[in-house]
Amino acid sequence: MCSVPTVHRTARIALRTTPAQRRRCYGLLRSAGDVWAWVIDGNRRLREQHRPEVANFSALCRELTGTTFGDLSRQCAEAVLKNYSTAFFEAVKRKKLGVRAGFPRRKRALVPVRFRKGCFAVDGSRVRLRVAKGPPELWVRLGRAIPYPSGSLRSVTLVAEAGRLYLDMTAEVAVEVHPLDPARFAGVDLGIIHPYAVVTGDEALLVSGRAIRSEERLHLEDTKRRSQKAAGKAPSKGQRGSRRWRRHRASGRRAEARHRRRVRQGQHEAAKAVVSWLVEHNVSTVVIGDPKGITTRDCGRQQNLRLRNWRRTHLMACLKDKAELAGIEVVLVNERGTSSTCPECHKAAPKPRGRSFSCLHCGHTGHRDLVGARNIAARGGGSTRAPARVTHRRAGTVPARRDRRRHLYDERRSCPAPGRPGGPGSRSQASRLGAGSPAPGTVHAVDNGTLRGSHGGCAGCVGLMRRCTSFDVLMRPKSSVCLTAYFAVKQTLVICTKSLRCRAQRRLAGRKGRGRGGG
Repeated sequence: MCSVPTVHRTARIALRTTPAQRRRCYGLLRSAGDVWAWVIDGNRRLREQHRPEVANFSALCRELTGTTFGDLSRQCAEAVLKNYSTAFFEAVKRKKLGVRAGFPRRKRALVPVRFRKGCFAVDGSRVRLRVAKGPPELWVRLGRAIPYPSGSLRSVTLVAEAGRLYLDMTAEVAVEVHPLDPARFAGVDLGIIHPYAVVTGDEALLVSGRAIRSEERLHLEDTKRRSQKAAGKAPSKGQRGSRRWRRHRASGRRAEARHRRRVRQGQHEAAKAVVSWLVEHNVSTVVIGDPKGITTRDCGRQQNLRLRNWRRTHLMACLKDKAELAGIEVVLVNERGTSSTCPECHKAAPKPRGRSFSCLHCGHTGHRDLVGARNIAARGGGSTRAPARVTHRRAGTVPARRDRRRHLYDERRSCPAPGRPGGPGSRSQASRLGAGSPAPGTVHAVDNGTLRGSHGGCAGCVGLMRRCTSFDVLMRPKSSVCLTAYFAVKQTLVICTKSLRCRAQRRLAGRKGRGRGGG
């Protein structure tokens, strides 16, 4: 009988603790930090005596015999030693390969505490954590339900981040079974504007990450203002600082943690949308372009900052984890040069400056990211065609306050901008025929189920045709030609003007207001 393949997945859940439970949890984290510092100090003394350091896990466990660290149990202390041993030998391995690496020699005040199977118990929304002999049992309450069956849990880890306590619940889950086609491949191109661009066969998926970029810009703006406001109150070097200054630093750490959670959540949502789309199209193998080494080149101050704030490692890890859970094989290839190579004639083309790719040899045109995804699929052994249908998705949550730079790049926008679809004044449902626009005949599917396409209509104006009591204003960039489409229940009125720009979202009743019987 063949065994069912399984994978390990971890969910982070916040804790709801009383003041006494909070003190005990932080006591465990500080005790784990004492174990870490104890190992570092012992090896420092050995180095000063010109003796070999102790890094083997079994040898460290023998040294631990007879030593206690507060309420920390022996099993949890051994987990800290295991982490130290793994980090030490990983640094040795990287040193032998000629890669720059550092040994674990920095002390930490708080170290995560791992409770392996048998050292914890789950009772509904409550979890019991094992402590040393003598102190009473430690029970904590979870902030939400565990997303895995309690019998599949293998370990829990107590973590502190920005003044909040969490439990990382690790479980062993079975791989999902889907009717996938073994001969169907898909290429995935990672990016900043579009986190994922996917192509399989003659269909494509574009995931917009403009909400994540808005979050990045607003957070950077807030950080600058916060630093400027508190610059004059900062303590001198070597001073402890006042209580108000420590509260200010704590609020800054909470803002950073909140920002990281929002970006991670947006990337998880994007990866989930991609995997669901791959399962719908029966893709069995996904080829991902690995951007490894992209930060080693100097691309200018602004581009270097964008690349280092990209979080590409987490973006790729999200997609790999969710694809493996769905039973999809993941293949990594080098993505260098994929966006500047024609997928039809396979010749190098000038690197596109915008989102539109154009080959000077064969005349092939298309979206830059989708061209890269097609070349990535070809490097992994798959074959694709020019997309006849492009599906758009959005990732992340739009910030509560408006990003002032949101509509500065309307001419280069190649997919709907983040916003509240259908709301008054929303421009997220409009598409413009400019740089980055698809070739004529390409049908685009938006996530609300409507279709939009490229055609040679009046003055080149293109938009979403949907029946509603309001209407959208659709304008061609850098021109005064404006097409306003009004949809009513019983009649359709189209007005074209060439000299004046119409205002957005005028009511149909207001346009007819002067004569009710007018045609």
